[in-house]
Amino acid sequence: MEYQGEFYTSERCYITELSNTPDDPGASIARTRVEPGVTTRWHRLKGTCERYYILSGKGQMEIGKLPPKEVSAGDIVLIPSMEPQRITNTGPDDLVFLAICTPRFSIDAYEDIYDSPVPE
Repeated sequence: MEYQGEFYTSERCYITELSNTPDDPGASIARTRVEPGVTTRWHRLKGTCERYYILSGKGQMEIGKLPPKEVSAGDIVLIPSMEPQRITNTGPDDLVFLAICTPRFSIDAYEDIYDSPVPE
């Protein structure tokens, strides 16, 4: 797979694919960048577990009905398959993290679910 560099997504963040190839179906790694004040859209991944490793910045992570959690450099967030998720950049600088998916990310797994709080 030839990577095209950083690109903007409808989820409201920038992605750089670092490793996502059929030669390594067990995992993928992408660098994600969220600008200050931006909240990504609620979404979930079918059949894919995701981990965020925060590289820089600070934010607030929301996963399903769990209480929101503050995150910053060095934190790891585990997001189980099918759990609604979004992240907000709460700092003055870009929030940058690695999104590590197992198995590897496929656009077919992505579900944009809504742009409002998790329903009761």
